[in-house]
Amino acid sequence: MEKFIGGSLPGVILRLIILSVIVGIVLAALGLEPFDVINGVRRLALRIYDMGYDAFEKGFSYFLTGALLVVPIWLVARLFKMGRSGRN
Repeated sequence: MEKFIGGSLPGVILRLIILSVIVGIVLAALGLEPFDVINGVRRLALRIYDMGYDAFEKGFSYFLTGALLVVPIWLVARLFKMGRSGRN
């Protein structure tokens, strides 16, 4: 467990508390409050939801357009690599 969390549990908790206080001070100096951040994340999620399936359709269109170029180049590169390794 210590390997997973990066040290002893009390030490990690203490570091997280100290880091949280420091980040809180910086955010307060920038004029950000906890509810501002939470509301911002909520608004972002609502905007993404409001975009609906148009965002997925556009993303898939970009994927297909890129794949038309990337996949053949990758395939040719793999074929050339196989050809070179077969000669050695």
